[in-house]
Amino acid sequence: MWIVFALLAAVVSATVVTLSKAGIKNVPPSLAFAIQAVLIILVSWGTVLWQGLLPEIGKIDRKSWVFLLAAGVLTAASSLLSFRALSLGDASRVSPLTNTALIFSVLLAAFFLKEKLTWQVLLGAGLMVAGAILIATTKPASKKESSSKNGRPASGTTIYESKPTA
Repeated sequence: MWIVFALLAAVVSATVVTLSKAGIKNVPPSLAFAIQAVLIILVSWGTVLWQGLLPEIGKIDRKSWVFLLAAGVLTAASSLLSFRALSLGDASRVSPLTNTALIFSVLLAAFFLKEKLTWQVLLGAGLMVAGAILIATTKPASKKESSSKNGRPASGTTIYESKPTA
């Protein structure tokens, strides 16, 4: 069942990247992240309340608090960096690079959590690195110019010259 949840998380994450890129066109990346963060807080604490887990807070040990708080700070930093990258680059090129986090996760899990690495995991991680590098270093496709429909200019364009011609 974990595979289903992991794949659903991947689909949702990909959708988030696409929506975030569309949303930050006219919004500073830090502000866009702050707006999303408020919603994350509301949804996550709403889930805790709905599941009746609020009393469990008192049962969390000090070591777990340290790990969870550190992970929270790093999650915020990661999101801020991702939003900045998205504001500067194409989502189709930024996302593969940010998803090299998968490779770092494999390495950190092996080192800190003592998880065993098989040749299949190492090969898969290597292929992911190669794919991310290939996508990120490929020249982006040129964007098409705005086209007109029914003889009218596309939305956001003007039909008048800024300088009068005489």
